Amino acid sequence: MNRILVVAISFVAGVSIVRGNGADSLRHPDERHLKNVRQLTFGGTNAEAYFSFDGKKLIFQSTRPPYACDQIFTMNIDGSDQKLVSTGKGRTTCAYYLPGDKRILFGSTHAHGADCPPSPDKSKGYVWGVFNDYDVFVANADGSNLKPLAASSGYDAEATVSPKGDKIVFTSSRDGDLELYTMNLDGSDVRRITHSLGYDGGAFFSWDGKKIVYRGGHPALPSEVSEYRMLLREQLVKPGKMEIFTCDADGKNQKQLTRNNAANFAPFFFPDNERVIFSSNVNDPGGRFFDLFVMKSDGSGLERITYGGHFNSFSMFSPDGKKIVFVSDRNAKARYEFNVFIADWVE
Repeated sequence: MNRILVVAISFVAGVSIVRGNGADSLRHPDERHLKNVRQLTFGGTNAEAYFSFDGKKLIFQSTRPPYACDQIFTMNIDGSDQKLVSTGKGRTTCAYYLPGDKRILFGSTHAHGADCPPSPDKSKGYVWGVFNDYDVFVANADGSNLKPLAASSGYDAEATVSPKGDKIVFTSSRDGDLELYTMNLDGSDVRRITHSLGYDGGAFFSWDGKKIVYRGGHPALPSEVSEYRMLLREQLVKPGKMEIFTCDADGKNQKQLTRNNAANFAPFFFPDNERVIFSSNVNDPGGRFFDLFVMKSDGSGLERITYGGHFNSFSMFSPDGKKIVFVSDRNAKARYEFNVFIADWVE
């Protein structure tokens, strides 16, 4: 899911500074819902940090020396004890803890080669690689005992776990399109829950496990459909515009929440299950800068949350709802640097 960072890297050329003061210097003065903003990583490209079920750990992906592309790491919520838990081979994405926090899951290409996958052909325009080499794996929390989960011949990645601890939702091209599927924690009972042509992904369950929120990009015009199908045959997608959707956990009652003709992604439910936080470039006419926004679960009541930096995304609440973790380029010391931050949430 962190391919959206490539969007930011494509546009954000400078070093980002937040004008705060005192003990909360990493917080922009207009960020009234954030308090005690703390930086947990320093350098590299870090993304998708998600809490363990007990709220004491974070699992995230990072491109940092000596690794040429994303690998999976864990750390304490104060940023200490950062450990590599993936193989160090291939490219990884979208890691999550399983109930009990003794096991983890993530997407990886390592089973098909130790090298990073090749960069997409630039002659195709701005595209993402959705390589068939991606598979979902489960492992012990330290990375040992690594095993594939519900593998197919297509793209399998972007897996997250219901807070109820009973289901996994993920994106797969196993039926010829990029759709959402659910399965049990052991990989059994795989069920397709979306059926619209286009790229559905980045899905998360609500805290009560009854709903799923995700981003979708669905081609409409004949020319868009033709291009989408052509690129998908080459294991590529052109992200273009993305909207936020919800549906029941079984895929029923699909609803589109955003209709702003922008790039909206990384949605996550509030602990009250009545609101959604997500990232969007809707406020930037040039489409370059991304901030966090909140809306009600029916799409109304849009409120901007972040103002610091050029890129703010991948937000998740702690299990007790008191803290929020997110990725930002605020306080970056180098170009193309993205770090993990944690803050107290203020209603």
